[in-house]
Amino acid sequence: MKYTVVVLLWLCSVPLFAQQTFTEKLQQAVETAGRIILHQDVSITDLVNGKKRQSAAPSGRRQDDLTGSFADSTAVDSLSLGPKMKINGYRIQVYFGDNSRKGKTEARAAGLRFRNSFAELPVYVSFVSPHWLCRAGDFRTMEEASDVLRQIREMGIFPEAVIVKSKINVRM
Repeated sequence: MKYTVVVLLWLCSVPLFAQQTFTEKLQQAVETAGRIILHQDVSITDLVNGKKRQSAAPSGRRQDDLTGSFADSTAVDSLSLGPKMKINGYRIQVYFGDNSRKGKTEARAAGLRFRNSFAELPVYVSFVSPHWLCRAGDFRTMEEASDVLRQIREMGIFPEAVIVKSKINVRM
């Protein structure tokens, strides 16, 4: 009877010690199905597995593959800044090109050049058929955009830069 209770307790406790996270289970090698290897940030793994992050670590500048926009990751957790919303505002357009591969390359190069001069402003490289665009900043008023445009023109790096109405990203 004693051994039966011990074996029963052991069988019940094995699943507690052998718990796997979703991503660990996903990456297990299966003979008939192959193996999946995930290469992702720890914060994504924690989010998928249901763990809460203690603090956000800075991961530097990243490029968003889908939109081509550049954004900075900071040490502050983005959730603590409030929800991000899109409102009507202004951006500075520093490049306007055609729909060729050359246009895409030039738009990204313009974004990098702008980023080197104005690191604090977000840069958005996008394709709006049939043109590649590079726009910068999230300005609520025309006056804010005009101040930055004046600085750009004084530096002489983007003489073709203009202010355009756009949906901008703001934190509430």
